[in-house]
Amino acid sequence: MATFPSKVNYATGDILTATNMNDVGGAINLLQSAQNSAGKNAIINGDFGIWQRGTSISLSNSSAVYGPDRFYAQCNFSAGTSSISRQTFTPGTAPVSGYEGTYFARLTCGSTSTVAFINQRVEDVRKFAGQTITVSFWAKASTSTDVTVYINQNFGTGGSTYVGLNTTAGTITTSWTRYTGTIAIPSITGKTIGTNSFIEFQILSTTNLNSATIDYWGVQVEAASTASNFQTATGTIQGELAACQRYYIRWNGSSGANSQIGPGINSSTTAGRAVIPLPVTMRTTPTVLDFSTLNVNIVTSAPAVTALSFSGSGLENPQSAALAYTVAAGLVAATPSFLSINNSASGYLGIGAEL
Repeated sequence: MATFPSKVNYATGDILTATNMNDVGGAINLLQSAQNSAGKNAIINGDFGIWQRGTSISLSNSSAVYGPDRFYAQCNFSAGTSSISRQTFTPGTAPVSGYEGTYFARLTCGSTSTVAFINQRVEDVRKFAGQTITVSFWAKASTSTDVTVYINQNFGTGGSTYVGLNTTAGTITTSWTRYTGTIAIPSITGKTIGTNSFIEFQILSTTNLNSATIDYWGVQVEAASTASNFQTATGTIQGELAACQRYYIRWNGSSGANSQIGPGINSSTTAGRAVIPLPVTMRTTPTVLDFSTLNVNIVTSAPAVTALSFSGSGLENPQSAALAYTVAAGLVAATPSFLSINNSASGYLGIGAEL
């Protein structure tokens, strides 16, 4: 009996074997696809390509704030300013040869800073339970700082007490370097899983942070004992955006034109309701709104929105949002309208269903 060639995937330990002499190349292709396949990386937006909330977000002391999609950041500081911002790679300077990243995230720490981290919650505490995982990322800093990966199994509301783990990843230096941490995730046998459970991954530093900057790119979490080639969660730009919008969707405005969001109906001269179809199915019925510079466009005029909330009409669901709007005056009862962004590049409407 003939013996056919095989290849070992050193990232996972899998042995990939050709089944016949015409399939020798297939074993090689299987090896390559196993290390570069959509779904391998549990982290969404790991290359920091999606920034729906804006490209520079200020941080308050000891307060976690969402910045690049799916990531939130925090810096504990007593003076100065702190932010998470989008930075652009100079062409040819991305840390991985053959993968030209466009953007990276920069966490800027205030003076007298003691803690700085970025964080992502991955839906469902069942994820990776009982498996060995490797967390990997590239980073550099304005001055050397320690880095530790913290992992939290959170069993959700009504669930078991959370389980915290950590592994030291090394010291971030002033040059782009890949850092890894491998850890065994406990089994969930005997645990109670409540609502909105998740597993949380945190990349944290605590030394030499005064007025420092820390840059991050290529965050990956995979079921493996070693880090494999970086891959975004979905493998495509449009897929990554849709994955982000499962948790947060933002409509942004533009100068010189009303940007229509969705149709509405006025119930009085000062109020009405718009039902907004969502571009993707969200994780759950959204409960968070943020907005700026909206109006209600009725063709002849466009009074500014003074208040906006979910209507509570029962029309809200993961596919659509029913929004009740209020203006000072100028609407006509029982007539159609459009909820719009009022001629402003800084205007927006955001709808959230984050963990």
